[in-house]
Amino acid sequence: MLGDVLFGFGTLFAIINPYGLAFVFLDRTIGLNQADRAKLARRIALNAFAVLIVSLFFGSAILGFFGISLPALRLAGGLVVAVAGWNMLNAELQPPDRAAAGPGSFDHARRTAFFPLTIPLTTGPGSIAAAIALGAGRQGDLPDLLLASVASVIVAVLIALTIWHAYGRAGGMARLLGAEGTLVITRLSAFLLLCVGAEIMLTGASDWLRPMLALR
Repeated sequence: MLGDVLFGFGTLFAIINPYGLAFVFLDRTIGLNQADRAKLARRIALNAFAVLIVSLFFGSAILGFFGISLPALRLAGGLVVAVAGWNMLNAELQPPDRAAAGPGSFDHARRTAFFPLTIPLTTGPGSIAAAIALGAGRQGDLPDLLLASVASVIVAVLIALTIWHAYGRAGGMARLLGAEGTLVITRLSAFLLLCVGAEIMLTGASDWLRPMLALR
C-alpha cells in the first residue's frame, strides 16, 4: 500500500504542480485579501479532493456512460487550459499587494472556485486522466482491492492538502519574491500553462489518430 501511495502521489503531484499553479491562483484572486484567499484555497482543495475521488473510483464508468473518450477529454480540457494561459499571458498584471477590489470580490471568486479554478486549472484533464488510469489499475482479490482503495483515498487526501498549502501560501511566496519577481513568475506560469494546455491537446490528438494510422 505504501508503494501505491508513493506512486500515486508522485504521479499526480508532478502533473498538477500545485506550487507552480499557486501563482496562477494568485493572479486569479488578485483582488482578495489574505483571509479570503485562504478560504478560497480551502474550498479548491476540497473540490480537488472530490474530483480525484470520483476520477479514481468512478472515472472510467462515467466516461463510458456519456460515451466520452480520454482523447476527447484531453482535447477539450487542454483547449480550456491553453485559453486560460493565453489570457493570463496577455492580461495587464497588477501588483500582488493590490487592495481588495470591494465587498463583492470574494463572492465572485467563490463562484469560480469549481470552474475554472478547480477544473481545469488545478485538477485538469491531465490529472483526471492519470487518476482514471490509477483507479483502473486496481485488481486482485478483495483484500488487495481494499488496500488499493485505501491507498487511493490517502493519495487524494495528500494531494488536496498540498494544494491547500500551496494556494494558501501564495501570498507569502509573492511577498518573499517581491512585486517584480512575482510578476515575472506569474508571466512564466502563464506561459507554462499555455504549453501544458497545448501538450494535453497534442496528447489527445495523438491518442485519437494512433488507431486510424495503425489501420493504414
